Amino acid sequence: MTDVIEDRLATDAGLRARARKVIPGGLYGHQNVALLPQGYPQFMSRGSGAHVWDADGNEYIDLMCSYGPVLLGHRHPRVDEAAARQAAEGDCQNGPSARIVELAEAMTSIVDHGDWAIFSKNGTDATTQCVTIARAATGKRKILVAGGAYHGAAPWCTPGPSGVLAEDRAHLVEYRFNDLGSVEAAVDSAGDDVAGIVVSPIRHDYGIDLELPAPTFARGLRAMCDRIGAVLILDDVRCGLRLHHGSSWEPLEVEPDLSAWSKAIANGYALGAVLGRDSLADAARSIYTTGSFWFGAVSMAASLATLQVLEEEDTVGRTQKTGTLLREGLADQAAARGIEVCLSGPVQMPFLTFAGDDGFALADVFARRSILGGVYLHPKHNWFVSGAMDEADVDQVLAVTDCAFDEVARSAGS
Repeated sequence: MTDVIEDRLATDAGLRARARKVIPGGLYGHQNVALLPQGYPQFMSRGSGAHVWDADGNEYIDLMCSYGPVLLGHRHPRVDEAAARQAAEGDCQNGPSARIVELAEAMTSIVDHGDWAIFSKNGTDATTQCVTIARAATGKRKILVAGGAYHGAAPWCTPGPSGVLAEDRAHLVEYRFNDLGSVEAAVDSAGDDVAGIVVSPIRHDYGIDLELPAPTFARGLRAMCDRIGAVLILDDVRCGLRLHHGSSWEPLEVEPDLSAWSKAIANGYALGAVLGRDSLADAARSIYTTGSFWFGAVSMAASLATLQVLEEEDTVGRTQKTGTLLREGLADQAAARGIEVCLSGPVQMPFLTFAGDDGFALADVFARRSILGGVYLHPKHNWFVSGAMDEADVDQVLAVTDCAFDEVARSAGS
């Protein structure tokens, strides 16, 4: 196995050796494949549609979509054309282009609670802006977050403790997702000092089965914020536009006060956004938030094109159909071998775990066989289905996972 991996990832190995000399740890963050089983490439060269290629030219069907940003498929022609047209005119200038106004108009037209929009570059920017606006609006300090939830990499929310001070997290209070009783307890412990409650549309914590929100939980959070005068913040960075053509909790008829967006809103181009109610416009105006590259026109042009394609091609509907085919196929393959699995989350953001696999040993076997077979998925993080994936791609994925389940069965038996 090791010889096969070394042969197919020779260029990658050379790049890793060079990277270790000039990049601390060789790479950092969530794309560091040191966290993944042997056989994953660290460096990628290109993508097209639902497929990606690594630095050695190995091709994969992509079930990670750059960890979420790619919704329509890699290098979608209409998005890339819009970005190229804007790049020919200008990107980073002394002031934004008209695209910022057009995009704010477009985003607020499709998101029910969105009366205004501000933009940045990534999800951490957006969630941090939301928290800052909530504190500015209420004059309070405490922010309630679900234990284990990921809201970015700033000191107030990063999952990594190195370099983070206790003071950075002093005003965070945890609750449990889908547990209103724990929210009540968190509110009680915070006293009359709750600025906001941050919640993800679904529970998508790293390494656990995904959990959909109970409608009573979502509505209970809304009622709680109304009762105590706190700001309800929906972190729609990972789910936004994948689950619904609008805010992810609109099907539950629950509207937040603020929402954070990034990832899929520009189909891979760097962009973050905050949308909010009129009642918070003054607070948003009062905070100082900016970045030299936050007003770049190219990403905004790409986002405008993305929003148009999403509506015209019914991407949500397409990914629901394709994701359902994938989930049913995986379930059938596991059942045929008597392997107990959990397939959780929305079908557009599926995740597979094995019963009793506390150390992810079986998940690693499954992932390693999949990557060697040309399917890029993750053993501990939810996957993503893009609008470019078709039934032929699903068939190809299932041909590979069929072999992966065989290897899991052998591993479990031994």
